[in-house]
Amino acid sequence: MIKAIFIILIAVLFASCNSSKEKNTTENFYDKLSEQMSILEKKTANPTKVPRTITPDGEYRLVGYTDWTSGFSGGSYWYLYELTGDENWKEKAIENTLKTDSAKYMTSTHDLGFMVYCSYGNAYRTTGENKYRDVIIQASESLITRFDPVTECIRSWDFNKWQYPVIIDNMMNLEMLFFASKETGDPKYKDIAIKHANKTLANHFREDMSSYHLVDYDTITGQAIKKQTHQGLRDDSSWARGQAWGLYGYTLCYRETKDQKYLDAAVKIADYILSNLPEDRISYWDYNDPKIPNTYRDASAAAVTASALYELSKYTNDKYFVQAEAIIKSLSSDKYLAAIGTNKGFLLKHSVGNYPANSEIDFPLNYADYYYLEALKRKRDY
Repeated sequence: MIKAIFIILIAVLFASCNSSKEKNTTENFYDKLSEQMSILEKKTANPTKVPRTITPDGEYRLVGYTDWTSGFSGGSYWYLYELTGDENWKEKAIENTLKTDSAKYMTSTHDLGFMVYCSYGNAYRTTGENKYRDVIIQASESLITRFDPVTECIRSWDFNKWQYPVIIDNMMNLEMLFFASKETGDPKYKDIAIKHANKTLANHFREDMSSYHLVDYDTITGQAIKKQTHQGLRDDSSWARGQAWGLYGYTLCYRETKDQKYLDAAVKIADYILSNLPEDRISYWDYNDPKIPNTYRDASAAAVTASALYELSKYTNDKYFVQAEAIIKSLSSDKYLAAIGTNKGFLLKHSVGNYPANSEIDFPLNYADYYYLEALKRKRDY
């Protein structure tokens, strides 16, 4: 009997030691990420702008609040604060969140979810301070001015020759509208988000749940008149980050509505993505590039996908958690995660911004880092 108790105590002690060792290893990893991003933050400190990427000549590309990526720096610092507990990151998060304040009045862009919710949304979630909430609600008011009851969509762009262009990226901006309805009790924001999600689901996806990047609508009939790409390889190809936006978007739509069709869509999109990933689980920039495997990877698409899969697994099964883990393991390897002091302080290497425009190809991107950190937090909190 005494021997049995002794064995049990040893087993418990061993398990406790392993758990403590694993916790220390994770904390050390977060500290390394913090050290790397400290380099970026210090070298790009600016009263109004944030670092988006690196220019071809090796300089930082800084952007102001009107750029669609302006909210990711503040959001990344909020995640670092949560992962490390370092109050310095809270201070930096607040500073960089406030840089996007003026975006709340913009009615010329559909990207207010990226610009405001990724910064102010994390600020409010973390602190509970109403001053952040109020900015999100004002931004939601601005965003819904772009909704058209005929097309039942939020317009994406105001340039080029399209009648009423809607891109798959726009699914990511719906989360802010769901938030606004919950906080105000006014269903108008949620109603618009649902209409947009439904119309996108009806027109953006092919039978195999690969996605068009852009659908153009007739403003008189509300019918889809063109289905094409702007950042993918071809109109009939599957742009990797677009697939990730769709997966993330319909997963959050299910969370907010519990409508089964959104979960079904998310599962089918996830299965399409997973069936097309290479062995290391990091997607090529477009799944239909004939140059595969001799073409570019997109770490930003991988980070968005991993973050979405962690959430999707909560509503389905462990299959998607396992896949998220595999993606994060690869992104955290030396191939994709920059060594401290390299990559100008950005975390992830090998992302692709806009390949057809020859822009930000095989560069670090602030939104790749943001969704990587979000995925790590979701992994930790799972």
